[in-house]
Amino acid sequence: MDTTTFSALAEPTRLRMVEMLKNGPLSVGEIAEQLGLRQPQASKHLRVLLEAGLVEVEAAANRRNYRLRTEPLQALDAWLEAYRKIWNERFENLDEYLRHLQSKDKE
Repeated sequence: MDTTTFSALAEPTRLRMVEMLKNGPLSVGEIAEQLGLRQPQASKHLRVLLEAGLVEVEAAANRRNYRLRTEPLQALDAWLEAYRKIWNERFENLDEYLRHLQSKDKE
């Protein structure tokens, strides 16, 4: 798992940008406006996301539109899957233990 993804998403503004971009591409101006940032601030955060591979940029006339890339998020999901399995197994064991305790109380 590439820790660059975690580093980029650890900053709340960048995480909100990723959340916004899941609904489709947005320009720097649109992102800045929705987040209440100045365009240079938004551009700085978008550059970090771009370098981390989380977004891609497309020039359209005088606008730069940013689009979310799914590959890094799919890699993150695959990495988390191992932990989901561990937690699911633990929850199943807990359920089994609780059922066992309940059956003892009925006896």
